[in-house]
Amino acid sequence: MKADFSFFATRRFFPLFGTQFLGAFNDNLLKTAVVVLVSYHGLTLDGLSPALVVNLAAGVFILPFFLFSATAGKLSERVDKAVIARWIKLAEIAIMALAGIGFVAHSAAMLLFTLFLMGCHSAFFGPLKYSVLPQYLKEHELVGGNGLIEMGTFLAILIGQIIGSLMTQGGPALMATLLLATAAFGYLSSRSMPPAPPGAPDLRLSANFIKDSVELVRDAWRIPDVRCAILGISWFWLMGAVYTTQLPTFTNMHLGGNEDVYTLLLALFSIGIGLGSIVCAKLSRGHLQLGLVLLGSAGMTVFGGDLALSALPHYRGPLIGLADFLAVPANWRHLIDVGLLGFFGGFFTVPLYTWLQMSSPDSFRSQAIAANNIINGFYMVAAAVASVLALKAWDNIAILLLGTALANILATLHLLREAPVIWQQRTHWLRAMLDKA
Repeated sequence: MKADFSFFATRRFFPLFGTQFLGAFNDNLLKTAVVVLVSYHGLTLDGLSPALVVNLAAGVFILPFFLFSATAGKLSERVDKAVIARWIKLAEIAIMALAGIGFVAHSAAMLLFTLFLMGCHSAFFGPLKYSVLPQYLKEHELVGGNGLIEMGTFLAILIGQIIGSLMTQGGPALMATLLLATAAFGYLSSRSMPPAPPGAPDLRLSANFIKDSVELVRDAWRIPDVRCAILGISWFWLMGAVYTTQLPTFTNMHLGGNEDVYTLLLALFSIGIGLGSIVCAKLSRGHLQLGLVLLGSAGMTVFGGDLALSALPHYRGPLIGLADFLAVPANWRHLIDVGLLGFFGGFFTVPLYTWLQMSSPDSFRSQAIAANNIINGFYMVAAAVASVLALKAWDNIAILLLGTALANILATLHLLREAPVIWQQRTHWLRAMLDKA
């Protein structure tokens, strides 16, 4: 069966897609604007250095995923998901109004608080957006739906980062207006989401979020397919955290490019993930093809490793702009590596998200997604800690990226040990494609 994405414009998908896209876009508008104001426009908190404030901003945004994912998962099982989406989007409007006040007042404390609130917004929307897909889509549409959601998310991140940086030049009124307008459109989009009845309406909520989180992860770990899907997805986010965090400094210190070169590399990485997600869905032809995870992993190791090996020495000399960078034929190798690294990342993650959805019981699906978000957060923190230790040991970002690409081999072997079905299905997608040819 061919993945034709004919469901994209229907009410059972497009409002969800639009709501998710606008939410991810607004997240990154706010985060990027705060980082740019801290880094270049003197926004500070109690005299802390810009580097510390930037890291604090990242920390306060991710903290709610640890604190509230378990509650968010339970809530999505207990209440109609479309109703929750509208609650979340109304809250986003209020959060962005508060952010507008923070921009006008040039208050780092208020803006960091709004980042925390937007982290809460994303923590509650995350379990909903993936767990509702099996309710809205037919089974043969599920891979395609995940591919489109992944594509939309990474394009929203990219566009949000670019516009978030540019809008700081327009003053606080422009920033506040754009954030509020995006939140309002997100709410309007959520109003069109069809009903999505709860899977466990009698599920009890608890105020003890730490105990809930521990129990939630334990319950998810008891389902072998859910555990394996979470392991794979979390590893993807660990790799993504390493590459996206290090890319600005890597561009500067190893490629010799200025901020315009970095923007191009970030665009290629994000567009690559989006294209890879869509092509993966096309090759799956309406079926879950776990063998594509292996193809994605191989591509990430090959092109991630080549990117590192092609730029091992530190760059010496003045930074060059985009035109001069593109005029050097050797630099096209870096561009291709970054684009294909993202492309094969799409191959890696789409089947795993689909597997997680399909292997989760209806009454536990939102909670399984929530457990995944908690583990993702731990992996991303581990990525930050490991990166700091590696850079202290070698002071070379290319070595860190090379180590990450090689570690991907070990992580994939571990995944295969836990889930032999991935190896058993390694050529199923190819045979299916040849049979239809």
